[in-house]
Amino acid sequence: MRVVIQRVSGASVKVEERNYLSETGKGLLVLAAFIDSDTEADLEWIAKKITALRVFDDENGVMNLSVRDVGGDIMVVSQFTLYASTARGNRPSYIRAAKPDTAIPLYEKFCSLVEGYLEKSIGKGIFGADMKVSLLNDGPVTIIMDSDIRE
Repeated sequence: MRVVIQRVSGASVKVEERNYLSETGKGLLVLAAFIDSDTEADLEWIAKKITALRVFDDENGVMNLSVRDVGGDIMVVSQFTLYASTARGNRPSYIRAAKPDTAIPLYEKFCSLVEGYLEKSIGKGIFGADMKVSLLNDGPVTIIMDSDIRE
């Protein structure tokens, strides 16, 4: 599993053809991609890490607080392109990304885990839809995590 985490002042995702809008306030926007070998342990590790990352300022202006500590929101949007391979040619290959029959249950389980660790509902995209994601990056603070690397 691979995620890009962005600290945001606010974020939204819109899917016009389905008349869908999800919005969050101060918190984290998480772009998430999955591969066939992802396990529940991978999902749990990243979900727990995301909700505990100390990327928000404390009273001294030091990034020492988590999204839970500041009562922030989280939005999770699926993005298979995080597994793009650009090794050959100029057209990215997405062969490593999990197909929908595998990725959708992983995405849904991951969102459920994040909600559990955050102890409140999260914003979500619609898997496989053509989404318009807007965000106001705060900092900017952007962190990349991969369950296969765990650094």
